[in-house]
Amino acid sequence: MATTVHEPPTRGRETASGNGGWRNLVPAEGDLRAVQSSLPPPSSTAIWVGIAAISMTFAAFTSALIVRQGSSLDWRHITLPSMLYLNTLILLASSVTLELSRRQIATFMGGLRIQGTSPALWLDVTLLLGLLFVVGQYVAWRQLSAQGVYLATNPSSSFFYVLTAAHALHVLGGLGGLVYVIARLRRSILRRSTLDAASRYWHFMDLLWLYLLLLLRMKM
Repeated sequence: MATTVHEPPTRGRETASGNGGWRNLVPAEGDLRAVQSSLPPPSSTAIWVGIAAISMTFAAFTSALIVRQGSSLDWRHITLPSMLYLNTLILLASSVTLELSRRQIATFMGGLRIQGTSPALWLDVTLLLGLLFVVGQYVAWRQLSAQGVYLATNPSSSFFYVLTAAHALHVLGGLGGLVYVIARLRRSILRRSTLDAASRYWHFMDLLWLYLLLLLRMKM
């Protein structure tokens, strides 16, 4: 008598390829493209991870500042450079122009032409404002040094320079992201997820600066 052997049910279909064929494992009850479309874009995931890491870094700076101020007798309050407030307005304006650019680019990607303007116009303005902010931070450092306050003058001045310089370096990273977005837009290969990721990072830099300015006003 013949014996019938039933194969166990399979959960997916494997296609032979490099690395043992594991890269092309396709669900039996769906399309691989449908599974991939449900996942967040890699750029979005990377930005959120980066924002989390930066937040923890500045949280550590804040904790160190509070502990150092509370445990020292040599803490001396300093007068914040007036340029910091102008820099704040510049950075806030850059977030506004970035949102204007996102709306304009969304219209452009929708197939509608914008009369008389380039879709990259407000991105260029945002980039310029970001550069002005970094230059303004340098001017603020010069204003502070003109008062005779340097990095090693006092624990409070050390924290001021470290916090503002660390933020400025992260802003430079955001400017690099904007340059990348503008370049891809001009070549008509920009993805919406890339623009959204760069925008989230830039707005986070804005919020982080507002937090730092409040912290400096309270503790310096």
